[in-house]
Amino acid sequence: MPMPASTSSNSFRRIAVITGTRAEYGLLRPLLRLLRQDARVDLQLIVTGAHLAEQHGSTVGDIESDGFAITARLDLAIENDSDRAVAGITARALDAIAQCLAQLRPDLLVVLGDRYEIFAAASAAALLRIPVAHLHGGELTEGAIDEALRHAITKLSYWHFVSALPYAQRVTQLGEEPSRIFTYGAPGLDALIENPMLTEAELGASLGITLTHPLFLVTYHPQTLSSQPPSEQLNSVLKALDAFPDALCLLSGANADAGGASINTQLQEYASNRTNAFFKLSYGSTNYINLLRRAELVIGNSSSGIIEAAALGCACVNIGDRQKGRLRAPSVIDTSGDTDEIIRAIRLGLSADFRATLAPSSLFGEPGTISARIAEKLATLPLPESTSKPFYDLPASEAL
Repeated sequence: MPMPASTSSNSFRRIAVITGTRAEYGLLRPLLRLLRQDARVDLQLIVTGAHLAEQHGSTVGDIESDGFAITARLDLAIENDSDRAVAGITARALDAIAQCLAQLRPDLLVVLGDRYEIFAAASAAALLRIPVAHLHGGELTEGAIDEALRHAITKLSYWHFVSALPYAQRVTQLGEEPSRIFTYGAPGLDALIENPMLTEAELGASLGITLTHPLFLVTYHPQTLSSQPPSEQLNSVLKALDAFPDALCLLSGANADAGGASINTQLQEYASNRTNAFFKLSYGSTNYINLLRRAELVIGNSSSGIIEAAALGCACVNIGDRQKGRLRAPSVIDTSGDTDEIIRAIRLGLSADFRATLAPSSLFGEPGTISARIAEKLATLPLPESTSKPFYDLPASEAL
């Protein structure tokens, strides 16, 4: 087995960051820019997963366009997204990432979130005795397999950068030492400040779409723990959208979860048969954030409706259980997957009374400050002599 990560007192350190999807990259981008600029840091950027898959938009191009030097590209041969295929992709990811980390020998690995390729990365690093810094731990998403993977990643990680105090408390419940938990906020919020603000005309030109209102930004991912097929899950959403023919519906692609490909096919077919709907696998970070600024409603089950939209004071109709358990701002309207209930929620979100209550939320931190705090901590925190972690037990009165 390779030697443990460096424990040198030298402040110059090799920090590896891994990204596998467009959404996660958008959250990491402000942090990546700060690490790239830091003279104390040798940034090692590992790109894998859906970034390298044509059916998911080959979003590695977005990373290249942003000027990042990619240290390693790990193609996981994503051919389909059945449950069995996802398990196989996870196995390939574990092997490929382990080989990569053994060669790069970073002083620490930064991972974000809860996806299967991130679980593989944290597993590989733990087996190689490379300490892991995990972003966005402690959160709940009860309708997705990500829920279990996120908590598993927490136990594989050494440091924890959480987005809110209740999540820090949950990470502590999982036995993690409070001194290794940092409640700094959701780093993706910094992109709300960092990305240029486009006029509506500029945004429309960038998308090749004439923007009209009301504007619905729709993202729907598979509820991977549901017994209902993804196509049935989405049917009720699309039927609800048909009740608003005057709305411009901008549909974005589902992620590379099991069932995501069938959702994308369904969205593409829906858009091709309507003059008020458009589908893109990925709008890109700058365009997406500008759409959040302009949209009347975010509709679907993406975390962006819970976190980024809330920070902008944009109303969100959150559908189903995928995001169940996350903290909620008042801008979020929760609804089941029933068509009539979704229609009622959309009407509420468009109502003058509800819109009068909308205001930016600071539930997940203050945009423009979060990534800088994380970057500084990553560059300066003492590296452990060992990745061994004693289990932090809560007092019996708190644990029961």
